[in-house]
Amino acid sequence: MDFLEEIELMDTPLMDVFNFTQLLLRFGFNLIMVWAIIHLLYYPRSKRRDYYFTFLMISISIFFLIYLLGSVKLKVGFALGLFAIFGIIRYRTESMPVREMTYLFVIIAMSVINALAVTISYGELFVTNLLFAVCIWVCESNRYLKHISCKFIQYDRIDLITPDKHEELIADLQKRTGLEIQKVEIGAIDFLKDMAMLRVYYEPHSDEINNIDSMTKISREQWTSRD
Repeated sequence: MDFLEEIELMDTPLMDVFNFTQLLLRFGFNLIMVWAIIHLLYYPRSKRRDYYFTFLMISISIFFLIYLLGSVKLKVGFALGLFAIFGIIRYRTESMPVREMTYLFVIIAMSVINALAVTISYGELFVTNLLFAVCIWVCESNRYLKHISCKFIQYDRIDLITPDKHEELIADLQKRTGLEIQKVEIGAIDFLKDMAMLRVYYEPHSDEINNIDSMTKISREQWTSRD
C-alpha cells in the first residue's frame, strides 16, 4: 500500500488538507515556471506588458480549470479542446503576432501538463518544464539564430525599383532609414502616385523585437484610395 492509498483510507479532513496542499504546491510550481519564461525570456525583448498580463492570467486560468476538473473523465480530449480554442484566438483590435501565438501555445501546454501530470514526480515535472525553457532560450538567442526584422515601406522613388538599380535602391533606403538592409522585395506599384510598396529586411541594432514591423500593412483600400 503506497502513501496515497494510506491517505485515502484516513479521515476526510486529513484527505482534504492533503488535496489542498497538493493544489497549492502544483499551482506555485506552475506559476513560478511560467513566470520565469514570461519575465526572463519573453518580456526583456518584447516589452509588451499587455501580453505579459495575458500569458500569466491564461496560465492561471488553464491550470485551475484543468486541475479542478481532473476528476471529470475528459482528460486528454478536454485538454486538446482547449488547445483548439486558444489556437485560433485572434484579438478584435489586432491579430496576434506569430511569436506571441507561440508563447501562448507553450504557456497553455505547460499549464495543462502541470495540472494533469499527477502521477509523475516533481523531479520529472521540473525537468519537463526546464526543457521548455531551454528550448525557448536557444531559439531566442542570437548566438544560434540570427534575427532579421522586416518593415513595410511606401517608397516614392519608383525610378530605383528596376533590377539594374537594385544596389542604388538599397543605398538610398539605408541612407534614409539608417537601417542595415539585407534584402528588399518590391510589391504593389502605383505609377499614378509615383509610389511603390516595399518589404525591407534588415538586421536590428538591438535584441528587442518590434512587433509592429510584422503587423503594419496597408490594405488594398488604403493603397488605392486617392485624395
